[in-house]
Amino acid sequence: MGVIVGVGVGTSMPSAVAAPGDGAAAARSDRDAAEAEVARIEQLVTQAEDELARFTVEAEAAADDYRRAQAEVAAAQVEAEAAEADLRAATEAVDRERAEIANLGRESYMENEALSAAAAFVASTDPGDFLRRAATLELLADDRAEKLTDFTNVQAEQARAEQAARAAVAERERAAGGAAELEVAANARLAESQQAYDDVIKEKAALERELQQAEIELLALQGAADPRAAWAAGVDAEYAARDAAAAANASAAASGRAVAPTTGRVTSCYGSRWGTMHYGVDIAATIGTPIYTPEAGRVLKAGPASGFGLAVYIQHADGTITVYGHINDYFVSAGQQVGAGQQVAEVGNTGQSTGPHLHFEVQTGGLFANRSDPAPWLAARGVSLGGGC
Repeated sequence: MGVIVGVGVGTSMPSAVAAPGDGAAAARSDRDAAEAEVARIEQLVTQAEDELARFTVEAEAAADDYRRAQAEVAAAQVEAEAAEADLRAATEAVDRERAEIANLGRESYMENEALSAAAAFVASTDPGDFLRRAATLELLADDRAEKLTDFTNVQAEQARAEQAARAAVAERERAAGGAAELEVAANARLAESQQAYDDVIKEKAALERELQQAEIELLALQGAADPRAAWAAGVDAEYAARDAAAAANASAAASGRAVAPTTGRVTSCYGSRWGTMHYGVDIAATIGTPIYTPEAGRVLKAGPASGFGLAVYIQHADGTITVYGHINDYFVSAGQQVGAGQQVAEVGNTGQSTGPHLHFEVQTGGLFANRSDPAPWLAARGVSLGGGC
């Protein structure tokens, strides 16, 4: 992992040595050097942010592997239960056939077994009675043969059901073991990513302090009367722009229009990144930032979710399911109808997450099936991610 190395807080800006009478040239040289320093530190900050995004995506990928394993366990459990039910039914059928054969044997012995053809002839009162007695013996023999055939068939079905049940149970145990291993691996990867994330957060903070100092010195070289105040004004303007964007989103949400899921900085788009597949869009924002549903729908689930910590799942009129993961809190419940622009949750840092953000997914084939790029889905509803994806 590439740890970004800063230049040290408080590093002095390079300055040019000016010849007497060449003050303008010296000033230009100092300003150029300051601009180069600002650009260099900005690049380091960007690299740090990319590292943070990578840790988040890797942690989410580990959680995704575990979720798929859990789904496999659930499917194996259903199959095992069905196989065990088939085995019980087959065993009951064998028991019934065995009882019928035993009963038929007792009846045959008690009523007819002692009657041979000769005895039937002697005991007959007339030819018609003899024919009836002979037919009874033949029918009993046929019935025994049919029952024995049925018994053989149900025994074979029982053996098949028993084999299927054993295989299903073995598959369930295999899947459960695989899920347990993936959970351990996911937690280990999260812990490793979290430590790396924390390290880069500290490095990024140091770089931002250096960037602040470099920008203030650049403003001084550019002739600002109060460089620090000018720098603070620029920061205030940036925060004001963010607040305005959040307010605009909230206003649109209040009017029931389609809105972005949340306001913040897009850190990871849908697609293959850093050697893994990222199935959603990550939007970094402070904990507590409102999360809205872009379109009306019905809440499928809201609450604890493997890998996501807490999550909300909403199904829309066309069957599409939107997922809001790593949330701090949620304000809806399963079965609830929600309108476009309704706040359903707030940004958090729960589950397999290395920093506060919203993981937003679009699924068009049922839960965790056919997960597609959220950006076109949002664009079709008039919602833009600001060119982030």
